[in-house]
Amino acid sequence: MTASQRVLITTFPFGEVDLAPLTILQESRAEFVLNPFKRKLKEAELAELIEGFDILIAGTEPITENVLNRASDLKFISRVGIGLDSVDLLTAEKRGIAVSYTPDAPSAAASELTIGLMLSLLRHIPQADQNVKNSSWRRLMGRQISDCVVGVIGMGRIGKRVVRLLHAFGPKILANDLFPDKEFGDQFGIRWTDKDAIYREADVITIHVPLTRLTKNLVAEKEIQTMKSNSVLLNTSRGGIINEKYLAEALRSNTIAAAALDVFEEEPYVGELADLDNCLLTAHMGSMSESCRKRMEREAAEEAARFIRGDPLHNPVPQVEYDVQRQI
Repeated sequence: MTASQRVLITTFPFGEVDLAPLTILQESRAEFVLNPFKRKLKEAELAELIEGFDILIAGTEPITENVLNRASDLKFISRVGIGLDSVDLLTAEKRGIAVSYTPDAPSAAASELTIGLMLSLLRHIPQADQNVKNSSWRRLMGRQISDCVVGVIGMGRIGKRVVRLLHAFGPKILANDLFPDKEFGDQFGIRWTDKDAIYREADVITIHVPLTRLTKNLVAEKEIQTMKSNSVLLNTSRGGIINEKYLAEALRSNTIAAAALDVFEEEPYVGELADLDNCLLTAHMGSMSESCRKRMEREAAEEAARFIRGDPLHNPVPQVEYDVQRQI
């Protein structure tokens, strides 16, 4: 692979917490361009920008067939993060475009945000904050994690990390995964069960699965109607897994007590959930910790540098991810 590759960096922020990723690209003699919009790009914007670039360092923007058809020079996509639902892997494969990602880097930050949202819902922290600021001194009664049954749907890197953090609080933990890790379950006292049992029995339900054909609208009307009236629901994985329309209806009617979402079907989010006091919303910030951003950006830049040098990639997207998209 020759040097002087042109690199488009669409993830934002990039190189703000730590200049090391930009230094890595400079040392690789790459010519790079940062996201000019300083936000998540829309499909049309990315399609307009991508022409003439050899390498894309990407965030969660839609890298569709239409985008890739405009990317006649593109040879490599280095995804900053773990989710691949925004990348048309099959078109990339057909076009001979290699793809890598940073699957381990976001786990700590995303799992800690999950616990923070969980505590906020159970102890009514956002409402208490607003009450005091509005001169209303009300002590709100909440629940302890230790008194709850917590259901974890999806026990990959982040789901397991959430369980490790939960273990210190001492709740009963139910878990569901396509491939249950019995050794891990035994270590942390997990009861493996089906999703329906989690919906029925859990006081807290937290979702940690990728967005695929099988998980689109995974939690919709039927599932929400099955939940306890005092249950709380969290999603820090991908938008589209929880049906936002049915969730809003359930929260308005107190079918469930509360919800927290960090991810949405359309981002930035604008919708009825923003009007509900029992719904806590954050702006897809699961990976937005300093150490997480440093690691993700550095790993993505290092993969780009390896590709430029012609060295083997450390984290190429595994074949199973392509197989998942073939089933959609």
